[in-house]
Amino acid sequence: MLRRLLITGDLVPGQRLSESAISARLGVSRNTLREAFRMLTHERLLVHKPHAGVVVAVPSLASIIDIYRVRRMIEGQALRSAEARHPASRRMRAAVEAAMASRDADDWLAVGTANMEFHSAIVALADSDHLDRLYANISAELRLAFGLLDDPEYLHRPFVERNVAVLELYLAGDSAAAAALLEDYLLQSERTIVAAYARQLPA
Repeated sequence: MLRRLLITGDLVPGQRLSESAISARLGVSRNTLREAFRMLTHERLLVHKPHAGVVVAVPSLASIIDIYRVRRMIEGQALRSAEARHPASRRMRAAVEAAMASRDADDWLAVGTANMEFHSAIVALADSDHLDRLYANISAELRLAFGLLDDPEYLHRPFVERNVAVLELYLAGDSAAAAALLEDYLLQSERTIVAAYARQLPA
């Protein structure tokens, strides 16, 4: 549940997490919550700071670059090797439709969440539980990187139509072209996030 809150952007980089508030919100005991905190700290999604408690991690520049390197390896290969009309394509289509509806409603955080679901569905094309679990963690770290931008529309708007194009190429049977388009736009997305990170650095 905490990982999902990170993926949807409900928890943001640098946010302090109150044990009492979070345990009440999720309906779990403090002991259970502390174990979840421990696991997510191990996954570098949370940080335990002396005298401050548990805080949502702020991704480093090296981590952001590594995340995108892993994304290109996993997503590109999953799409390139996917069987035609894989069941996960229905998730891809649903995510695209959700993103367009959220764009029309001017809800850019929801567009970001739909975008995360689209890429998760691409990974599901590989039929690998291990990759699905790995990507769930990467998605959470990635959403933290997205949180470095003050303008989610600037980040997400260009990729709504690009996701449509990736899906259409895949459904048309051209997985190689779909993967090539995806990899190109992941490079653009990485540049956007890295530039946002650079703006956070002190002059």
